[in-house]
Order: sequence, then C-alpha cells, then structure tokens
Amino acid sequence: MDKFHNDIGVCVPEILLPNNSVDMQKWAVVACDQYTSQPDYWKETEAIVGDSPSTLRIMLPEFYLDKPDEAERITAINAAMDRYMAEGVLESIGQGLMLVRRHVDGKTRLGLMIALDLERYSYEKGSKTLIRATEGTIVERIPPRLRIRKDAPLEMPHILVLIDDPDKTVIEPLEADAKKADLKYDFTLMQNGGTVKGWFMKDEAVIERTLNAMAALVDPAKFAKQYGADQPPLLFAMGDGNHSFATAKASWENIKATLSPEEQKTHPARFCLVELENVHDAGIIFEPIHRVLFHLDADKALGYLQKKMQADNGGCELMQFFTREEAETAAKQAQQQDAHIMPFVTPKSFGFLKVTAPAAQLEVGTLQNALDAMLKDMPGATIDYIHGEDVVYDLGSKAENMGFLLPPMPKSQLFPTVVFDGALPRKTFSMGEAHEKRYYLECKKIK
Repeated sequence: MDKFHNDIGVCVPEILLPNNSVDMQKWAVVACDQYTSQPDYWKETEAIVGDSPSTLRIMLPEFYLDKPDEAERITAINAAMDRYMAEGVLESIGQGLMLVRRHVDGKTRLGLMIALDLERYSYEKGSKTLIRATEGTIVERIPPRLRIRKDAPLEMPHILVLIDDPDKTVIEPLEADAKKADLKYDFTLMQNGGTVKGWFMKDEAVIERTLNAMAALVDPAKFAKQYGADQPPLLFAMGDGNHSFATAKASWENIKATLSPEEQKTHPARFCLVELENVHDAGIIFEPIHRVLFHLDADKALGYLQKKMQADNGGCELMQFFTREEAETAAKQAQQQDAHIMPFVTPKSFGFLKVTAPAAQLEVGTLQNALDAMLKDMPGATIDYIHGEDVVYDLGSKAENMGFLLPPMPKSQLFPTVVFDGALPRKTFSMGEAHEKRYYLECKKIK
C-alpha cells in the first residue's frame, strides 16, 4: 500500500471482481438504502437474480433492517462472502484504479474507484478533516449497519464521494488513457439502471499523475483563492452513502483498538472503497430528497407543523386544495423572496406550508426541524426519505400517510457551504433518483 504513498488520504486499492463466467447483469444490484418503502422492487430483484452469484447475497437491503430474521440474513451474507472468495467467484484484478462510465436516463457521468483513509475523516459536527460529511450524521443509524460489517471479510461500496474540480484535471483525463486500459465490464444494469462500463487503470505513471492532480486541488494558495478565504482544506465531500462511510469509520475504530501502531498503518479496514466523482460533471444532477410520513393523522400533523414553524420562524401559512393542479398553481403564485414553500399531499388534500422569514437557509432545514419535533411528540409516527415526486404522491395519498416535496439544491453551493458552514441538514440532496444510484460491483478485502 506504500507503493503510491501520498499525503491526501488516498489508497490505490486491490480490487476484486467476479470471474468471467458470472452474469454481470445479475451480479450488480442497486444500493441497499434504496426502495426502502417499496418491497416489490426487492421481490423483483430476487426473481431476477435467482440462484446466480450476486451482490444481492452479500448485502442487506435496508428494507430488512431490524426485522426478526436480520441476524440470520447477516450470517448468510458473511457465509456467501467466504464462499465467493473460496470458490473463485470473486478474483483479484490487482492494484489499480477503475474508471467507471455510467449512462442512465440520457445522462452520462464518470467515476473513479479509489480507497480513502478513514484516519483522514470524522463525522463529528464541525469537523475540518480532509474528508468530510456533507450532512449531519445520525449516530443511531450506525449500530445496525455496524452489525452487517462487523464480521464481513469484504466491502463493496455504493458510496459516491465528490471533488470540486472545475477545470476537470483529475477524472476526465483518464478517458484518453482508457483506450490502452483493460475494459473489465460493459453491460446493462437490471431494473432500469442504464448501462455501465469499467476500465482498470494499472499504469503507474497514470496513477501518479492522477494522485498529483488530486493533491493540486488542495494546494493552500489555490484553495484559498478558490474559496476566497483561508480555510482548512476540504478535498473529499460525501455525495451518497454518508452513513455507510461513517459505519466504515466506526468499524475501523473498533478494529484499530486491537492493533499495534505498525499494524494500523496497512490494515485493509483502514481504507474504504468509494467511487470518486467530480461535482462539475454534467451527468451529476442534484435531486431533492422528499419526506413521507406514516402512521399519523394528517390533519393533526399539519396543525402541529404550522404551529411549530410559526414559533420557529417569522410566520407560517397553511394552504389546502382539492386537486394537485390547484395546489401547484397556488404554490407558484405564493413564491416570494425570503419565504420557504413546502408542498404536501395527504389522503384528503393537496397544499403547501408557506414559511416567512425562515430561520434556516434551505427549505429542507425548515421542514426537518419541525418534523423532528413532531415525530418526538407523536409516538408511532415514522418517516422515510423518498426519491421521485410520483412516489411521494402515491405513498402520501394513502390512509394514515402524508408526503412533503422539497426543491433541488444547486450543486455549486455544496463545497462552499460545507467549507464555511459545515454539514447540511440531513437528506438535503441526492445524486439522482433511486434507479440512478450506484450499483454494487467492485469489492475489496477488509480482513
């Protein structure tokens, strides 16, 4: 691991991929934190995979978290990982970088598989580490994920990490190098996931050039000029998979406590495999993450939220209509500077909450602060974070449910906001909708 020593927290990983006999379309499965309120998606995935080798067998869809059979599922996951390695289903392709090109819904984006040093990261509030969370980390979400990772010999990431590279100096030049690299996969992803290609970059000169380009992004003079202030450098910002990366960190801290200082330097669990992407890639779209609430009386919830937002901000107005079209028209007419508009759907109505003189910078902060308080005061009510307006309208209109829609955040705001203000409110944005998320493909040993 010292072969490509650097000061920016990057490890050039040894990557594992399935052997040539494996059906890649059945192997690759979407991130575990998607479709958590849509069990039919995972049933269909089960039917597609059947008995074929698949990442479905070495991950736990979060739909199954905290279910009665969770422990048995985790035991089966660990056994499948061991079996895939012992039987040669997974093979090492060596140490290098994987250039990934994903095309979905008319958009193409580039990514680069690297491993990041968890010693250069903290999910604590106010962290100024080189690798940072972009949203508040809910520490209560770590233990169930830690149970899955605790005895696992492998990791496979759905984590997407962003760099702020407006001149496109790091990832984009590798497209020219791909002509001489090994094309390791090229196939169509299941369940409307589009297509994906992966080229393995093992040329040492190419790798060194790429690492040097990353380091140049946090040159102190360049960084100060780019952000207009002398701030601790931020090189890697979490795009997707914040809690998965935090879980890897928590797991590493547990493992580190059992190791000597020398062993800590090279232990594979210290380095977490991720896909790196440039926030300026035209194929990256920041989609809003909406909220759906379950097991509550929507009228009571709206009354609570209006009072809470009125107390916490300059004021709050509640508007309700019989049709979605009426509500959307009225919401557009109600838009004004220094106001937050938050559309909703219930089993009986459509409408929006209009908050004047909001205390938070973004609508997601205004809404989430009120929802957090309401969920504490309404035992039994639960929340899920949803991609896609149609899903919100479908789920929110069902009995004892309601849904809220949020606007997208301009991606140009991400790095400056994290540099100067710290983490955003949780679930502020998503890099694409559910079917555009990263599919599990590459693996790395962590034991």
